[in-house]
Amino acid sequence: MSAPLIRLRGVDKTYGRGAVAFRALRQVDLDIKAGDFVAIMGPSGSGKSTAMNTLGCLDTPSAGEYWLDGIPVHRLQRDQRALLRRRLLGFVFQGFNLLARTSAVENVELPLLYRGEPARTRRAAAQAALAQVGLAGWGHHTPGELSGGQQQRVAIARALVTQPRVLLADEPTGNLDSARSHEIMALLQTLNERQGITVLMVTHEPDMAAYARRIVHFRDGRVDHDEVLDEAARTRAPVAGATPAEPAAQEA
Repeated sequence: MSAPLIRLRGVDKTYGRGAVAFRALRQVDLDIKAGDFVAIMGPSGSGKSTAMNTLGCLDTPSAGEYWLDGIPVHRLQRDQRALLRRRLLGFVFQGFNLLARTSAVENVELPLLYRGEPARTRRAAAQAALAQVGLAGWGHHTPGELSGGQQQRVAIARALVTQPRVLLADEPTGNLDSARSHEIMALLQTLNERQGITVLMVTHEPDMAAYARRIVHFRDGRVDHDEVLDEAARTRAPVAGATPAEPAAQEA
């Protein structure tokens, strides 16, 4: 059996010291295999966001070990973690985080610009990533000319353009209506199942978590229980086409 892509062992995270110290994670053990789709859930203050920040190499454990693709993240310095993020991880946030006056294709190019890739390589990769999320031909639009669902697709394309091993999504449907939320979840499920991208998603919505293969429930800084979803219980993406139908310009 191959080693898990992600392994946490005895991970603790404490903020502050003395009387004001807050222990956000408590002896967390977690394995995630390559190609999995894991939803992380829990009430406010449960540790789910701290766990996501740790998995995304945005924060470091106070104690314990974090292994990512065989790399001991807990031993790395800040600049080494930043390099690891750029090479292996892609991020999608609730607020899209797009540059307002910059076209969709230029927003998607940004991670490759930071890598120093030449302009022609950046443009070709960005256009391919937009096509991957159902937005071929929309690259010249600015975020203000796109709906919320389209903006989140651009954000997903930006996360995919570096071909990451892991896509981390923090409440990716939090700013969307119900219909657009299900479209985005169907897209994430399709990327996971057809392209083998490992997806880790924080959500507080059970109907969004139902698209995942596993749901890891946090409570009081610990993994309360780890639930593998039966295929019959999962919400399924539409089977026709590689991605959900291309959104119309006037979508809400």
